[in-house]
Amino acid sequence: MADYSDSVRSRQTRIAQPLVNLWFFDVAIMEVLECLKKYGQRLDLEIAQETGVPIAAVRNQLAGLVVTGEVIMCKLTRFEHGKRIEAWQCRASGYFPPMVPGRKAKS
Repeated sequence: MADYSDSVRSRQTRIAQPLVNLWFFDVAIMEVLECLKKYGQRLDLEIAQETGVPIAAVRNQLAGLVVTGEVIMCKLTRFEHGKRIEAWQCRASGYFPPMVPGRKAKS
C-alpha cells in the first residue's frame, strides 16, 4: 500500500508543479505589462529591476508577449563608460501614455 500512495503523491506533485509555475508566469506577465503601461517605454533591464523578476525570465515573458502582439520590441546597444550594454527596448502595443498636465501647445 505504501508504494501506491507514494506514486499517487508523486503524480499529484508533478501535476501541481506546472500549475504553480503557470500562475507565477501569468502574474509576472501582468507585472511586466503594468510596468510598460505605467512608464510607456522601458528597457528589459529596467523592467527586471522594477518587478524583481530575473532578467532571463523577463526576456522569456517579453518574447511571448511579442509573439502575441501585446508588446513591440527592438534590440538596443548602448555604450556606458566604454562598456557595451545590449538590451531590449519595449513598449505596450497600441498604448499611448496620457498627456502630461500643463500648458498645451498652440495649434
